[in-house]
Parts: sequence; C-alpha cells; structure tokens
Amino acid sequence: MRTLFFLLFSILTFSQQTKSVDFLKCDVFVIPDYDSKSIGGEISYEFKVKSLIDTIRIDAKNMHFNGVFINGKEVNYKNNTKELLLFEGFKKGKNKLTFLYLATPKQTLYFTGSEENLQIWTQGQGRYTSHWLPCFDDVNEKVIFNIDVEYNFMYSVLSNGLLKSKVRKNKSNYWSFEMQKPMSSYLVMLAIGNFEKQESKSKSGTPLEFYLDKNDVSKFEPTYRYSKQIFDYLEQEIGVKYPWKIYRQVPVRDFLYAGMENTTSTIFSQDFVVDSIGFNDKNYINVNAHELAHQWFGDLITAQSGKHHWLQEGFATYYALLAEKEVFGDDYFYNELYDYALQLRSAAKTDTIPVMNEKASSLSFYKKGAWALHTLREDIGAKNFQKIVKTYLKKYHYKNVITDEFLAEVKKVVKTFDTENFKNKWLETAGFDMVLAESYLVKNKSVEAYIQLTKEKKDLDNYKAILQSETYFPIKQYIFYKLANTAFEDKKELIEIGMKQNLYVRQAIAETVTKIPVEFKSQYETFLDDASYQTKEIALLYLCKNFPGEKENYLAQTKNIIGNNDKSFRISWLSLAIVSENDEVAKNLMYKELLDYSSTNYESSVRQNALEVLLKIYPNDGNVIASLFQATTHHKWQFTKFSRDTIREKLKKPEFRSRVEELAKTADETTAALYNKFLKE
Repeated sequence: MRTLFFLLFSILTFSQQTKSVDFLKCDVFVIPDYDSKSIGGEISYEFKVKSLIDTIRIDAKNMHFNGVFINGKEVNYKNNTKELLLFEGFKKGKNKLTFLYLATPKQTLYFTGSEENLQIWTQGQGRYTSHWLPCFDDVNEKVIFNIDVEYNFMYSVLSNGLLKSKVRKNKSNYWSFEMQKPMSSYLVMLAIGNFEKQESKSKSGTPLEFYLDKNDVSKFEPTYRYSKQIFDYLEQEIGVKYPWKIYRQVPVRDFLYAGMENTTSTIFSQDFVVDSIGFNDKNYINVNAHELAHQWFGDLITAQSGKHHWLQEGFATYYALLAEKEVFGDDYFYNELYDYALQLRSAAKTDTIPVMNEKASSLSFYKKGAWALHTLREDIGAKNFQKIVKTYLKKYHYKNVITDEFLAEVKKVVKTFDTENFKNKWLETAGFDMVLAESYLVKNKSVEAYIQLTKEKKDLDNYKAILQSETYFPIKQYIFYKLANTAFEDKKELIEIGMKQNLYVRQAIAETVTKIPVEFKSQYETFLDDASYQTKEIALLYLCKNFPGEKENYLAQTKNIIGNNDKSFRISWLSLAIVSENDEVAKNLMYKELLDYSSTNYESSVRQNALEVLLKIYPNDGNVIASLFQATTHHKWQFTKFSRDTIREKLKKPEFRSRVEELAKTADETTAALYNKFLKE
C-alpha cells in the first residue's frame, strides 16, 4: 500500500510539474564502461519555467551527481535515489541546467557478450530509461534529445537521430547524434556492438540503415526482406510523411522482446536474423512493420496514459497487418485476422479487463485494438479512415493523445458513425464477439471456407476437393491437423496430394504422420530436403524413431546443419547422436558441444534448448547443474523463469537434491550461495 501511495504521489507530482515546467532540449555526453557495467557523463537541459514551482524533479534511479549548475551557477540539490530534486537557482522563463552523473543500472542498460562480441544496448519501454539516463518517466514530457557517445573505436555506436559527426581520438570514437523534434524519454536508445551496415533510401528520400552483427553479413537480404517496400507502403497508406530524418534497425542478442520502436532507431531480437531457409520458419516482417508503424503511432503521437495504450499498440498491430497484406495478399491478411480472433475468443473465457484499462492484457491492447480498427475501417470505408488518420496525426503531432481525441476526428469525417457505441463495444467492454468478427471475416472466401471447415464433421471427399483446389494453404494444413489421429491408410490419398503442395502443407504432414509406414518411408525422407529447418528437424526425429536401423545414415546426411538462431536443429541432432554413439571420444566431444551451448557464450534461446537436452541425458551431472543454476542470474525473465521452475521441480527428486547439496560444499562462494538459496526454499 505504501509503494502504491508513493507511485501515485510521484505521478501526480510530475503531472503538476509538466504544467509549470517544460523541458525543451537535452544534450547528453556519455561514456559507457563495459568492465564496470556503468555509464556516466555530462547532461545539459534547457527548460522553461511557466509558473511558480517549489521543486523541479528529474527521474534518476540510483545515480550519483556532481557539479550541478543552473544558469551558470552551482546550486544545492537533493538526491533521493529515485529523483534529482532542484529547488533553487531557476527563474521564470528559460533556464539551463548542467551536471555530471554516474549510474550502474541493474536494468534497462544491458551489457552482453565479451571482447569483440560484446554488445551494449537499452530497452526503456515504459518508465525505465531513468535507470541509465536522468530524464522523465512521464511520457507527457517530450524533449529533443541529442546524444554524444565516447567508446572504443573498434565498435559501432547507434543512437536516436542523424549522425552529425564521428571523430577518432586515440583509441576512442566520439559519435554525435542529433534529433530535431521532441520525444518521450522511454524512446531514447543506445546500441553498441560489432555491426556491419547496409544502406538504402525510401521512395520519399528517407535514408534507411540496416545493421547486423559482423558474423551475419550473409543474412542481410533474408533478414531485411521487403523492408523498403514496407516503409514505402506505410508512408503512403498512413498519408503522413515519415516524421523523422532517418530510420535505422539493429538486432541485438538476448533482447527482452521482439522489438522496440525507439525514435528513428528500432532495436529487435537476434532471433529474427535468418538465412534464406530460416526465413520460411521465422521472419522479421511483422515485427519490422509493427515497429515502423510505431514511428507514427507512439513516437510522433504518444498516449497520455496506459488507459489509452491501444492508440499505440492497436494501431501498430493493424498497420503491420496492412503492410503484410501488401506483401502477401488478402488471404494472408484475413487469415491473420482470423487467428487473432481465435486467440481473443479463447482469452475472453478468463480475461475480464477491457482494452481501455491500463491493466488490460497485451493481447487486448495489440490484437483487440487491431480488430477494433479493422471494423472501423470496414464500416466507414478505407478512404474515410485514411482521411481521419491523416488529420489526427497532423493535429496532434509531437503531442500526447487520448482515445476521445481520435474518435472526435472520426466523428468530424463521418458524422453518422456512432463513436460512442464503437467505444463501448470494442474498447470499454471485455470479451470478444466472435459472431460479429466472423461477419467481417467471411468477406474473404478462403477464410469463409476455413471457418466452415472447422464446423463440419470429417468429410474425406470434401478434403480431397479442397486439397486439389487453389484454396489458401492454412486451410490445407488444418485438414492434416484435424486428421492427425486418423489411420494412415484412411488418409493416404490426401497425403499423396498434400505432398505436392507448398512447404507449410508438407510440414503439417511431417508433424502429423508420427508412425511412418514403410511404403511411405522414401517420400517422408524428402522432408529432410525441404527449405525449412523446422521441417527438417521434425523429419529427422521421426525418421530416427521409426527406423532406428538407419539412424546413422540420417545423422550423417544432416550433420552439418545448424538451423536457426536458437540452434534447435543442431541441438536435436546432438541429442540423437550422443545416446547411440559408442566411441567415447566422439561422445565426449558431443557432450562438450552441448555443454558449451548451455553456457554464457550463447544466447538464452540456445542455452535453454541445450539445457533441456542435457538434463534428460545427464540429469545429475555437475557441469549441467552449474549451467542450470547460472541461468537464474540472466537478465531475460523468460529464461530465468525456465531455470527457476526447472530447479524447483528437480529438487523434489532426492538424487538431484543430494547432488546439489554435494556441489554446494565445493563450489566457489557465489555459486554455493546460489545453490543454497534454492535448497533452503
């Protein structure tokens, strides 16, 4: 209760401050230090005092300050570990504040990798930038940020805005980035690493910069495929020119989410860095379009509070779908909308919080918000929708918005549209009206057929007709998933037809034919040649299981495949090979490779895949246990949750518990403390 009171007090206090004080510009000079995991430098703020105020607050979590000057005179200040408090030296009108600071952030600024593979990057979504940069947690305080960075000349440095200069001094480069327009602090970014760059230009002339780790230069095309087309489409569809001077994108290792729309400079997950085969399994297109759409919806205009968060996520999600429609066509677009609807219908059984609530789920903000916009666009027409969005963006650019302001623009253009009913049905009421959704979906013949198919009883003749038609492939996939438990002989003819379809239909067959008849063996083996690492992995696992006598041949055929960024194929290969290997030297090499994948040398996705295999084969191995416990200290919550949950479950087994107790006696102090922490729970 005390924490909640403090939070509410802070929000109210800062809200009052924005009425009296307007921060205009921030010039930043920072030096990140990888060894100490710290950052520090000099900050200069220009601000305007509009009316009398006792104390000016700048959010700054656990920072140290020195040399605080206002208008050229050193002033006293207070540091309560959450804020820098200023109470003297400022006057009504324009003022200038300068100070030195140092921070060792426990979050928001992350130091990963080592030596030439090190990376430093930020993730400030929400109220977190103030952990590494003295700024403002309130999204309503928009500032022009200009950021200068000093760092080792061997690495590339990226931040918001145009790169104005890069100067070499001794072993450091001084990078100077400049913004022309204001933004909320959560959109400030920093990324440092060994990156390579490719450049392009949009149709309207905006410079586009694409970055990848130097080890991934061969993956530029598949990773950034359709990027320029997406940019040009969104600029045309939204009707407002891209609002910033440059757009760059960079992947980093172990990023917390899929992507983050920092102004001018999107950071995204390394998992989307793919080769031409991996592109078919997992690609960056949707995330790419989503984060780009945020440059308008979220960065150019920003929701005033969490209650209106859908104005950012709903719009970005919907415009990403429209961009994918441009690339892949109507059938893809409506199939995705249908998938969203199924997710929302399922979630509605337990999700009782409507979209316009700061506690709404991500699914509601993103996908129900997108559905709301789709129905609006369909009801009022695409041209009216475009006109509304264009007016809305131009009226509120570089400002903060609420839902009623958007709906007011709707009402101006389409006076007969009932905005209150729309707001109540889609934004203020929990649940999801699947019947209504289907009335919009059936406008697409493929999805109409898909919906009908899900409601019908099994009909093999109908399935045959669908498979032989030009129907969109997800419907064909669905047939094989629906027939998963049907005897092979009964669906043999359908499988023969499906084997000639695209790789996704073939993948559905590979997944669902778990008992492979000898007569189908040679055809099933062709899955190993499909342009999908996922299909190859499924096929390898089932072939080795069904035909153990030929396991050695299958392993030899696939021994050089690594797979996607999470190395899932290679790790599965090792899991199959190691249990049947008789040569102890070869077996030990495989064990060491798996163990290495579970170490801090790799991303969490690789480590988790390796740990899952190692714990099955070597459940009480000291090295494996050490890697599992070490995973609990990772910065990525999804990985730490996996490791913590796994440890607690395994400690229920006496043999595992005894082994951990034994290891704790001989481990170093830090590791022993980690073991004992879980043993004492």
